[in-house]
Amino acid sequence: MGIFEQTESFAPGDSVSLAAALEALPWNPDGLLPAIAQQFDSGEVLMLAWMNGDALAETLHTGRVCYWSRSRQALWRKGESSGQVQMLKEMRFDCDGDTILLKVDQTGPACHTGRRACFYNLVQGDRLVVDKAPLIDPKELYRK
Repeated sequence: MGIFEQTESFAPGDSVSLAAALEALPWNPDGLLPAIAQQFDSGEVLMLAWMNGDALAETLHTGRVCYWSRSRQALWRKGESSGQVQMLKEMRFDCDGDTILLKVDQTGPACHTGRRACFYNLVQGDRLVVDKAPLIDPKELYRK
């Protein structure tokens, strides 16, 4: 029985070692797991990205969220160029360990479009409607 199966029957407060849990993570064939970023105090879902083992380790070590960029094939430290960083407040795994939930403190917008969150496209009947998410000029995000 795997670690995550074991935790299904645990009582609140029971635990296993983090090292054992990390070793048991079911990485996809590319060595990645999806990671959902959620604003820690409001519960707002900000974005979804991917983490590999190095990104996960760096995030746990530094407290600043780091992802794996599939397009650049490199570690992506959120806010590296924009200054819109995510500081880790809490990390959770789902019941089978194949999705990471990062409760973060997001500085400014999380989305590269300048919106607070990436999930601004709303399905309404047969239409895709841009929701009321405020837009900040993306060029303003990258000013130093």
